[in-house]
Amino acid sequence: MTAFLIIGLVGAFLLLLSLVLGDVLDGALDALAGDAFSTAVIGAFVAATGFGGAAAQALGAPAALSLPVGLAAGALFAWIAGSLTRLVRGGGTDATPTGEDALGRDGRVVTTIPDGGFGVVDVLVGGHVLRFNARADRPLDQGVRVHVTSVLSPTAVTVAPLWDELT
Repeated sequence: MTAFLIIGLVGAFLLLLSLVLGDVLDGALDALAGDAFSTAVIGAFVAATGFGGAAAQALGAPAALSLPVGLAAGALFAWIAGSLTRLVRGGGTDATPTGEDALGRDGRVVTTIPDGGFGVVDVLVGGHVLRFNARADRPLDQGVRVHVTSVLSPTAVTVAPLWDELT
């Protein structure tokens, strides 16, 4: 069981290293395609193999059974780490959010919108808070939650108040 625990700790250290320093093995394994052999995936595989094997032995399994159990756990956790790595790397975009991206989103009035005039609203788009001049069909006070109904220009939108719960 001690050998499995040491293997698990080495893998956990490798995972911690990849969290703090990034992909330490970047470039070393470029001949192998994709993210299948990144530091996080290898660390997850080694850690889960060690801790999975130790858990199997702690439950009374012989070493001949503990190794396959550990390898299965390692493969599962490596697959999860690879999936999460792809999700994180592929989730961002380099595109700058525009007024068109605000259409259909909810926001909040920052500066009161007067009757027939413009106020200011903040709208959350793709993790960015965008500020727009805003016009509404009726006056809206600061702090009112609104919904962007149309885009007038790159810097101006039309909004409508969100419905409050019926009482």
